[in-house]
Amino acid sequence: MLSETPILQLDGLSKTFNVRPIFGRATQVEALRNVSLSLHPGRALALVGESGSGKSTVGRMIVGHHRPTAGRILFEGRDIAELTSRADQMRYRQAVQMVFQDPFSALNPAHTIRHHLARALSLHQPEVDPEAALRAILEDVELDPISTPAKFPHELSGGQRQRVNFARALAVKARLIVADEPTSMLDVSIRKSILGLMQRLKAEHGLAILYITHDIATAEYLAEETAVMFRGQVVEQGPTASVVGAPQHGYTRLLRAAVPDPALRLTGSDAGFAAEAQRVRAASVPPVAQMRDVALGHRIAEHAEVTHA
Repeated sequence: MLSETPILQLDGLSKTFNVRPIFGRATQVEALRNVSLSLHPGRALALVGESGSGKSTVGRMIVGHHRPTAGRILFEGRDIAELTSRADQMRYRQAVQMVFQDPFSALNPAHTIRHHLARALSLHQPEVDPEAALRAILEDVELDPISTPAKFPHELSGGQRQRVNFARALAVKARLIVADEPTSMLDVSIRKSILGLMQRLKAEHGLAILYITHDIATAEYLAEETAVMFRGQVVEQGPTASVVGAPQHGYTRLLRAAVPDPALRLTGSDAGFAAEAQRVRAASVPPVAQMRDVALGHRIAEHAEVTHA
């Protein structure tokens, strides 16, 4: 049953970076513009877009790496900007964990897997038996609980290291995982198993997952909701089956057309979308006029006239 209260809400989130080149004048780059999204416990929201669309900036703002220029990030109904005490900040860092794209650099190569997980357990679950908890967590992410603890990160495959990163989130009892392209550096044969792991963790542990990806096909596999980002804006959002199965915005159609899976590629009458999609991709998009409902829970951005750059 869907919880009525979102665990995460983004309310009009915007971000502008000051860029200071070695030569020339400092400039401002608008990375995000008026992004509003919500995510419930036990569900996954896919944030889809190409490199530079702003999706990773959203993830880094949620975990506190960047501060919003405007708007709010609400966690369990509370604005995280109001978490000023050290205790509140520690609780938030425990509850919200990030799994990075690169499983090779996310683990300190000088320490064993036991060290990585035991340290997390000692900080956030000091009351538990560390050996029993370690075994249970490794089994939960489908790693051998006997041989894995003594290994160093370089002795594991990329998929195994990524499973350790999810194990570390479980060790601190995370309630929200921000997964930034967690499968993009893995072999194709391993990606589906990691997506399956994420699917099971959200179902069994009630985890909320913000799944950041450029691959709209994997969004359909994992996420109940999908939001498509284009040049710092959300241009389409709604139930994944609707957004992926019947995309309405030109950019979403372009993403679907690029999927190698024949079941998702544009075919037949949809082939006419390709010309529009290419036009949207090449255009500079003016400010969003408003979000318009096209189906139950499915909205797209209506733009003013799109002009070529």
